[in-house]
Amino acid sequence: MAAAHAVACRQVLEIDICVAKIIQPGKTNRTVLTEFFLLGFQGSQLMRKIYFFLFLVIFAVTICGNLLIITLVSTSKILHTPMYFFISQLSISDILLTTNVVPNLLYLLLNNGGTISFIGCMTQFYFFSVSEGFECLLLTVMSYDRYVAICNPLRYTSIMTGTYCMRLAVMCWLISFIVSFIDTSTPSMLIFCGPNTIDHLFCDLVPIMEIACSDTFFVHLEMYLLSIPLVIVPTLIIIQCYVNIIVNILRIPSSTGRQKAFSTCSSHLIVVSIFYGTLFSVYVFPTKGQVSAISKILSMLYTVFTPLANPIIYSLRNRDIWKAVQDIINMYMTWM
Repeated sequence: MAAAHAVACRQVLEIDICVAKIIQPGKTNRTVLTEFFLLGFQGSQLMRKIYFFLFLVIFAVTICGNLLIITLVSTSKILHTPMYFFISQLSISDILLTTNVVPNLLYLLLNNGGTISFIGCMTQFYFFSVSEGFECLLLTVMSYDRYVAICNPLRYTSIMTGTYCMRLAVMCWLISFIVSFIDTSTPSMLIFCGPNTIDHLFCDLVPIMEIACSDTFFVHLEMYLLSIPLVIVPTLIIIQCYVNIIVNILRIPSSTGRQKAFSTCSSHLIVVSIFYGTLFSVYVFPTKGQVSAISKILSMLYTVFTPLANPIIYSLRNRDIWKAVQDIINMYMTWM
């Protein structure tokens, strides 16, 4: 039977963080951290207020933009196509990602850092992993959709049916939920005995491992193994799809036809380049001793700005989206 445990508190960054000491018979005392301290962006109060209002505006625009995409795709008949269905799924993932990260980031900016419980930290990392994993898989599915549309247009409607698209989306969600559970379970079993300060914007895998007291070899190994089905393989598939797309576009005799064909996949290619570029630099090929400021900026790209950019990129040059917006406005004006 375990002996009674005592709770001791020590001061970290002028904040008292409590730790629980668990004493087992015949074993050495092990200190278990019950809370972490997230630094966020450090700086003067004025700069943190500027960042706060900037991220608050970005958060509001991101939520509104992605909700608009979801509403338009679900209500407008001209957007009931596989491409827009996948874009609406991407918007759902972006809402999940930004609501998981940004509100807590705003809190950190107001308080110059803040504490988060161990369970809260692991929960935040889990849902972050779900949204990132889903986006990796969905962007791959979207590249396949563009490949079929350009390279095999006569069979597009028979291949990309509504049922098939729904199955692809469900499969992407299921895989991301399962893989994220595995990705979260192993770090949650690490021993954290101090320090408890995470120099990052949110609970991410790399900064969590940096403060672990136990060996992180298997966590690193798991991270690289999981990157094969979630990052490496999807990247190779996307590259293969776009190689075939470019080859087929170059075979089109008229320049107008080539431009029209390329415009159908240019937005997706921009999103893929931004997303996978930052993902590779942070997780697959991270620089040893990478400066925390650079890591925070890269993380901010795919957690804050990418969810904002996705609806803008996919709708800015899209006539169907603008047509759907005009139809809703006209319908509203008619009711008025």
